[in-house]
Amino acid sequence: MTGPGDPPEGTPNGAPGGGEDEYRSVVFDESFVRAARLQEFSADERLGEHHSPAVKTRHAWRRLGGSRQAILLMLLIVLAFGTAVYMGVRHPYKTPETVRAQPLRSAVVPLAPAGRVPGATPEDLFAHSPAANYRIGAAGVNLPPVARTEHFSDGQIVSALTIAKDYLVRSSLDPATLTGGSVRPVRLLLDTRQLDQFDRSLAHPGDNGHDAATGWLVRFDPRQTRLADRNVRVDGTLSASELSPDALDVTADYTFVYAVRPAPGAPATASGQGIGKPTAGAASLVTVRREVHFRLTRDNLSDHRLEVLQSSLQAGPLTCSSKPADALRPLFAGQHAGNDRPTGTDPYARERVNPSLCGELAPSAQPKPSHPMR
Repeated sequence: MTGPGDPPEGTPNGAPGGGEDEYRSVVFDESFVRAARLQEFSADERLGEHHSPAVKTRHAWRRLGGSRQAILLMLLIVLAFGTAVYMGVRHPYKTPETVRAQPLRSAVVPLAPAGRVPGATPEDLFAHSPAANYRIGAAGVNLPPVARTEHFSDGQIVSALTIAKDYLVRSSLDPATLTGGSVRPVRLLLDTRQLDQFDRSLAHPGDNGHDAATGWLVRFDPRQTRLADRNVRVDGTLSASELSPDALDVTADYTFVYAVRPAPGAPATASGQGIGKPTAGAASLVTVRREVHFRLTRDNLSDHRLEVLQSSLQAGPLTCSSKPADALRPLFAGQHAGNDRPTGTDPYARERVNPSLCGELAPSAQPKPSHPMR
């Protein structure tokens, strides 16, 4: 019979107790089991070291979202600003030089009469002179029709012509300017870069083509001449053209006719004043033709200023020896120039580099009063 616990068919191989004895050496006792350490591997550890996680960790920079874009934009702005400042300080291109104003070039030509200067009342003289139909004062300086140019609008051209008109009025019609008074109104219209030359011409006038006071304005010697009528007759033209993309050229060609008489207390015959005693109580006419070229830049239009580039003045009746660079000293009614006539110029003579010019006043330019005073 089999022993208790044995299978019915008996132990295998006919060995007592079956095959149980061969496993007895690997049976763990209770103390061994309690001392054993159990470790369960995580899912990542079970998958191996080369496995990349399905969900990536979000860093703090990524969590900024829209704030990150704002910070990047600010950095770009700061970088661009810094680059602009650096290039402005260290750029390799030279700053364009400021265009210098050209000095005024002027010519003043006295016109000597062929005979005695007619004398009468101002009204009679004007009525029987070529200036009979001239307008009075600033009304005779009219602006022409204008049209825009390639770089200037019609409004800018009108502004340029208006500034030129203001200059003509202040320098040729203002009684204070004409009689040796304040020239500040004229000075305020000049480009600031020409003020030194203007001041020098008024303080130390010279017959050298640059420093004639009468190149800038019309002025009579107040010690010898007074205005017999403040209503100056005026006629002429203004025109404007584009000189460059930044400048306009304005040309003025005007004739001014003044009625004058000797100043009280003036000597009967002054140096360069001609021959003969002035007719008492009679006025005479002085004709002045001014041809002036102005330049006006865009800055001049904004500042209401201009540059006087060229000025040509012819005035009579004067004597050739009157030296009109500082002021005009006209012949009065009843006087004549005598033998002080225009002389020929020798181009081979080098004694004088800038000889004074003189012309002859045409008889048709003189008035023929109906009641001349003698």
